[in-house]
Amino acid sequence: MAELGVNEHHQNEVVSYMRFARFKRGMCLKTVDSCFQNLKDSRLVEETFTVDEVTDMLDGLQSVVHSEVESELINTTYTNVLLLRQLFSQAEKWYLKLQTDVSDLENRELLDQVAEFEKSEYTSSNKKSTADPIKPKLAPLNEGGSELLNKTVAHLQEENEKLKTRLRTIETQATAALDEKSKLEKSLRDLQMIQGDQKDITELENKVAALKSQFEKTLNDTTANQKFLEEDLVTTKHDLLKVQDQLSTAEKELEKKFQQTAAYRNMKEILTKKNEQIKDLRRRLSKYESED
Repeated sequence: MAELGVNEHHQNEVVSYMRFARFKRGMCLKTVDSCFQNLKDSRLVEETFTVDEVTDMLDGLQSVVHSEVESELINTTYTNVLLLRQLFSQAEKWYLKLQTDVSDLENRELLDQVAEFEKSEYTSSNKKSTADPIKPKLAPLNEGGSELLNKTVAHLQEENEKLKTRLRTIETQATAALDEKSKLEKSLRDLQMIQGDQKDITELENKVAALKSQFEKTLNDTTANQKFLEEDLVTTKHDLLKVQDQLSTAEKELEKKFQQTAAYRNMKEILTKKNEQIKDLRRRLSKYESED
């Protein structure tokens, strides 16, 4: 059997439309035949006619047939437009833009291929039983269009959760760094108290110098780590805001409104508090460095 170069489902849709077109074509031909038959029954009642009478009958027949054929051609055009509208509407639900090549509509080779397909399909359909199986209809236009948005929202939500997890990890690291800094500050205060004791002053001075050197090294490492954490926090915050903005845009298309979650506001407050704590620690560190 001739093929059209499309998958089985689409070929079945083409066959369904060709059956509809064949039916409409048959009705049009019956109408034209009826026009001629009416002329025979109503006007051809005498054995001889003058030239004017024949001309008048042919003019009347031409007018009737012209009107019927024109009406059928117009209806066929409108029918094809409705068919294209169904296809385009379904494509738009999936954000697709279909294109047509009008020049192919006059391609004789392709037209012959369609004619051969119709002939083959019509021949094979005559061999089947008169009860044709029910063909699947086009997918409803109001279904499936939101599936892409749902997938996008799910993906953005997943990215949002990943960023939240990453942010919690960074906050834990920042808290650990703050605890370590507090311990070092306490050790420094203890050393300063010991300096008031005159016993074994040399040994204490050596210990103070060693602890001070260690403290300075640790302080430098802590400062670098804090800078990295600050940059990472800013980057993570930007990524989080970007994902939440994308998520909000997708939700606007589904729900036509935007609601800012309490979790986001809490997270923003936590970030603000952590930034203030880091700034305070840096001021305190600067104070100790100036004293040294």
